[in-house]
Amino acid sequence: MPVKEDPKGMIDISPTAVTSIASQAVNQCYGVVGMANKNLANGIANLLSRDNRRGIEVTIEDDAITIDVYVIVEYGVRIRTVAESVQHTVQFHVEKSLGLPVQAVNVYIQGLRSSKEE
Repeated sequence: MPVKEDPKGMIDISPTAVTSIASQAVNQCYGVVGMANKNLANGIANLLSRDNRRGIEVTIEDDAITIDVYVIVEYGVRIRTVAESVQHTVQFHVEKSLGLPVQAVNVYIQGLRSSKEE
């Protein structure tokens, strides 16, 4: 867990807090229609636990934050542009909120979904 030293004491940031910030940031990105699970086992576990932060994994080693994001994008958008937008948005929001650098934001496109025609 990243620890921030302060003259008044120590601040300890949990990976769950980082996950919540990243989840909010991903939901703001154009072209992202949903979050996906890394694999079937994670999908079943999330269904049973009703975890609203699915699709995001945070790894913290030596105060280096790495975030893996698993998303479903809208069919017809430029996938690379959406992925880069997710990377920049997540990195910006996490660094702004925590004041700690993000080493990497890895985006995994797990599927495409076409919008419903009216």
